[in-house]
This record gives sequence, structure tokens and C-alpha cells, in this order.
Amino acid sequence: MSGDRELDVVVFGATGFVGRLVAGYLADHALAGARIGLAGRSAPRLADVRAGLGTAASASPLLVADSSDPASLAALARAARVVATTVGPYRRHGPALVEACANAGTDYADLTGEVLFMRDSIDRYHGVAAGTGARIVHSCGFDSIPSDLGVLLLHHAARADDAGDLEDTTLVVTALKGGISGGTLASGMGQWDEMRASAEARGRVEDPYALSPERAAEPDLGGQRELEWASHDADLGIWTGPFIMAGLNTRVVRRSNALQGWAYGRRFRYREVTGFGSGPAAPMQAAALAAGVKALTAGLAFPLSRALLSTVLPRPGQGPSDKTRRAGYFRIQIHTRTSAGARYLAKVEAPGDPGYAATSVMLGESALCLALDRDRLPDRAGVLTPATAMGATLAERLRSAGHTLTAQRLTQAPR
Repeated sequence: MSGDRELDVVVFGATGFVGRLVAGYLADHALAGARIGLAGRSAPRLADVRAGLGTAASASPLLVADSSDPASLAALARAARVVATTVGPYRRHGPALVEACANAGTDYADLTGEVLFMRDSIDRYHGVAAGTGARIVHSCGFDSIPSDLGVLLLHHAARADDAGDLEDTTLVVTALKGGISGGTLASGMGQWDEMRASAEARGRVEDPYALSPERAAEPDLGGQRELEWASHDADLGIWTGPFIMAGLNTRVVRRSNALQGWAYGRRFRYREVTGFGSGPAAPMQAAALAAGVKALTAGLAFPLSRALLSTVLPRPGQGPSDKTRRAGYFRIQIHTRTSAGARYLAKVEAPGDPGYAATSVMLGESALCLALDRDRLPDRAGVLTPATAMGATLAERLRSAGHTLTAQRLTQAPR
């Protein structure tokens, strides 16, 4: 239903820190003739953002919309093929826009890391979006594109080799340099507050299959909980510690498996960790990370310590300098063993601060993929994941944008 629209992509939240980065990326990288609009609450601020983007964006329409004004969001959704939103925390500001896009048959992409928001979005709008043909795609940034596309590429590689289903699969962050996103912290604190106030909310977030389209059909497998302490992985031969984004990413990847009819396998086990290698310092480094993550989450859970931390942690709308963003990077490996005994390795890497520079590329390319590559996307609508909405087509776009996404076989299956 979104084919005949005034605009291909609208960036909602274009006056925010990450929104400006996404708008800038689209201004520099969208194909000639792509129609990009900028949306937010203030027309003068939107005009200032547009002026700072140079001649490529000089004709970009400005749309005034507010997350608290459903009528403005409905008009926004009707104007575009795709709305890419950076307006969070999404639990507070996102539902009305998801509803507007689902009703209008407009594709939607965001950067949420909030399980409760995503679960609510699924329950309320999946059927509506499936009926109108809208693709509602959450977590189109560092959360959770590297995880979701990396596992999809492993599945494609194993299927091409007729090597069986994916079974024990572990994502290992091998290198990461970047700042903490103020918006991500705000979203996390909101979810922690709900979990502390409600046992039901806590149970939903902690459920390994929290985002499954059919929870009762999920397999009862062990090894699906997040790593909390330092641990030696005997299979990989390295020391590991927790990865703070695992609580969302693992659930997104499991939803992708289920939405594809459990194509990865019914015994697909998935976890995410930070890797420290096998050197003599590795156990201490893993333990230090685990202690730091525990201290941070505990500190943000209580008002007094949260107030103290807020004086040193970034706030929503704040971000690092251009020099710092350019100096960042991430490198990820995803290891799997298939039901036939074959081993595969995926690598996902990108330059730029993961939460800002790399994420602006991922969200920008996701929006362009949804808007311009529609005839190459999976025939699927509803509340989706990056892998199930865009899949290999998005991987191709990201490779062209300078990201690394590969999957290869490491061993032959035993005969």
C-alpha cells in the first residue's frame, strides 16, 4: 500500500543527535532521485538540520510531527514509504508511530533495545501490519543487525552445503571501541524500572523466547540464558565475559528463527559473549568486565546511585565528537556447529563507533533497503526482524557501505 507516496524515507527525530547522523548519512549516500524527508517537533530546528546537510538535502521536505499527537503521526505515515525513527525511549514514544505505520501500510525501522516495547508491538500490531503489508522492523542498529544478519548468513551457508541445521551457536565480541549511548541508557533505565515494579514484566524480559511468535512451540533447550560471570569456553578455547546487549539480541535472533518456521533448526541454541582470548590475563579481564557490568546495572537500578552516575554518563541527545565516532569500530565472530557436525564461522565488522557511526549506517541502509529494494525482499509483513524483513539484500547494502559480513565453513562434517 505504500508504493504511491510523496517520499521514500522520512527520518523522524532528525533534530536529535542520532537522527542528525542518520539524516546526514542519507543525504550523502541515497541514490539521486531518492526522496528523503526530515521530521520532528520543531520546524525551525528541522530547517537548521537541513541547512547543515549541504546541497544534497536542500530540497528535503520538512514534516512537523509529535509522538504525543496521533493525527500528526498518521499524516507522517501516509506521506512516506518508510519511516525511520530515532525517537526514544520507544516504550514511551514509539507505540503511536508503530500503530500509524501499521494502519497505513508504511514500513517502519527503529533502534529500540527494549524487549517490553517490542513484545507489546508484536501483540498489538503484528496482525494489523501483516494485513496492510507493512514491515515493522525493530532494532535496526548495532542492536541487533550484526547478530541477526550474522546468524542468517551462517544458516544460508550451511543450507547451501546441505550441512544440516544450526545447533550450538555463539556470538563472540572480539573487539569493540565506542561510547555509551545516552538514549540506550535511558531506554534501559525505563525497562529496569518496569522490571523492578512488576514481576510479570521481569518474567517477560528474562524469558529467552520473549519475542517468539508462538511461545508454546519453542523447544525446551538449556544454555539459553545470558552469561553473567567470567567463564572458560572449552569448545572455543577462550575466556568469555558477558555482553551487555545479549539480553535483546538473542531474543531477536530466536524470533527470526521462529518467523521462518524454525529454519535454523529446532535445536538451535544461541548465546552472546565478550571474548578475551586464552592468554594469562584473559581470566582477570573477563572477571573485570563481569564485575563492571554488574556494578553498572546495580547502580542504574536505584535512584541515589542513578543520580550520581547521571553526572558522568551521557544523557539522551548527547554523543561523542566526530573524531571519536570515526575512531570507533567493532569486530564480531559467530561460531556454530551444525547437526551434521560441520563448523562454520561468520564475521561481522564495521568501522565507526558502534552506537553512533556504525548504527547510523545500519539504520540508513535499512530504510533505503525497505524503500528502494522492495521487489528483492522476502514476501513477509508484520512486526519483523532485520533478517526476516530484509535478509541478504540488507547484507549486500551494508557490504557496499564498508561493513564486513561473511560466513564460511571451517571443518568438514564427519563421515
